[in-house]
Amino acid sequence: MRPLVHPAIEDVQPEAILHALADPDRAAIFARITRAGCVEACSAVSALGERVIPKSSLSSHFKVLREAGLIRSERHGVEMRNHSRFVEVDARFPGMLAAILNAYATRFAEDGAPETKAAETGGT
Repeated sequence: MRPLVHPAIEDVQPEAILHALADPDRAAIFARITRAGCVEACSAVSALGERVIPKSSLSSHFKVLREAGLIRSERHGVEMRNHSRFVEVDARFPGMLAAILNAYATRFAEDGAPETKAAETGGT
């Protein structure tokens, strides 16, 4: 198995964060993991609202989030477990993630989509 790439917090770049969270599905996945405040298995976030994300797409989304420095992933047998790096990233770029997630929460609240909610507290 290939090793998982996790950038050091000082190597996390705002461009990578913006790219990762530009996709509404990735933003929803990140918000969900952050809100959970604990380790989430990939399979636990396979459904966003009433829509199921295919496993191949889900793997790609997690890779982009991981390489942007937004999540940390660990293999446990055949399961991949993820946790948010919201607190670390927020310390490096204060308010950036909350602003992005709040913008999505506002947009999806207006559209009536249930899944993306703001993670104002970083999962605490």
